[in-house]
Amino acid sequence: MKQLSLDNLRTFVTIIDAGGFAKAGEQLGRSQPAISLQVKKLEEQLGKRLFEKVGQRQVANHDGQTLYQYARDMLAINDDIFRQFEQTHLTGRLRLGIPSEFANTLLPGVIGEFSKLYPDVTLEVTSSLSRHLLSESYRSQFDLILALVHPEEETRGEVVLEDELVWVGDRTRPQTQHMLSLVLAPEGCVYRSRVIERLKQQTTAWRIAYTNADLYGLIAAIRQGLGITALARSSRPSELTIIKHRHLPHLGTIKICLFNQDTQHPQVSKTLSEFIKARLGQAATM
Repeated sequence: MKQLSLDNLRTFVTIIDAGGFAKAGEQLGRSQPAISLQVKKLEEQLGKRLFEKVGQRQVANHDGQTLYQYARDMLAINDDIFRQFEQTHLTGRLRLGIPSEFANTLLPGVIGEFSKLYPDVTLEVTSSLSRHLLSESYRSQFDLILALVHPEEETRGEVVLEDELVWVGDRTRPQTQHMLSLVLAPEGCVYRSRVIERLKQQTTAWRIAYTNADLYGLIAAIRQGLGITALARSSRPSELTIIKHRHLPHLGTIKICLFNQDTQHPQVSKTLSEFIKARLGQAATM
């Protein structure tokens, strides 16, 4: 019976998540020829090309995208098995910084599962804007930071996912045609700056109707009909739906990165990082 190499699949997934062969090689500590060879082996086993050249980039084609979904699921199961049977007894305290929208949508599941497996680890979680979490005066207060970074911005963090920014709202509260009403986080929010930047490039009239740093506050305003907002697809709460309309500009993508600081409990930090990466991967495919 044929068997796919999980190592090759992990490299394949990293290529897509990181945005290229070279970046995947940097993350995995391998040369680009070695990365290319692993992809070639996968293609030979499956009898299908997985990438096509678009401009100067190699982009996953239809077969590549199909394999990507299966590969993520297989790797998640593999990693879960090792976590379940892990003999290391983790103890300690971990200070986690996370954007508020991920704290509301991603964190509950992560905390529940992580705490069940590692009851002797104390988690201290602070949610704030990514810009604040990564500021020089603030970042030293954390052992692990999940933050949003612009796609073109260089980062020292690990790129977990390059996610699509989407418009979200309440379908029962349609927007008026003559004026786009927005519900946004305060100045300094990555989503806010992207929304305003893209809207200024077109002629659609718009206004900011409501501002709140807390995602639940934004959700409440949206459900009251005050407007729509933008979020990374993987952070969209179930209460809101993705809105598509010809008057709404495309918002592009955002990098979701993990910054693993030099801590007293590196194994705890590494383990929580794996939990977060697995959860984000699942959320991005929903």
